[in-house]
Amino acid sequence: MIKVGIVMGSDSDLPVMEKAADVLKQLGIAFEMRIISAHREPDVFFEYAKTAEEKGIKVIIAGAGMAAHLPGMCAAIFPMPVIGIPMHTTSLGGRDSLYSIVQMPSGIPVATVAINGGANAALLAAKILAVSDDALLQKLKDYAKDLKEQVQKKDALLQECGYEAYGK
Repeated sequence: MIKVGIVMGSDSDLPVMEKAADVLKQLGIAFEMRIISAHREPDVFFEYAKTAEEKGIKVIIAGAGMAAHLPGMCAAIFPMPVIGIPMHTTSLGGRDSLYSIVQMPSGIPVATVAINGGANAALLAAKILAVSDDALLQKLKDYAKDLKEQVQKKDALLQECGYEAYGK
């Protein structure tokens, strides 16, 4: 059963959204990914957001740039958590996207990650799902342990080789 919906307004968002998909795959979380424009095809968007719950989706990850309406509109329609990923933009470096997503009106919350934060959006979705899934919680603990071990290996290499030789 699909647990997470990943939605973006443009295929230009795909490289960031693929990072979310990769983390969900690594954790064994079923998801679907769609390109749906809230502005160019509002009827398709509304249908997606209205039917996501009945498809078994528990969390929506929505990426958007510039005006960034997609996450907020998902949150206005979908009754469960929505995580917004602000996309980097050429005009304002993604700050426009960030402000649009994070400044939602009272009563319509959207959890917001960093600009281009696809991996963290997936991890946040996983943590939300892990509240009622002990096996997923263990996978998240293992993931965190792996991150710690990666840092420790890098530090050991640095200590062994010295700063000047590290990474060469």
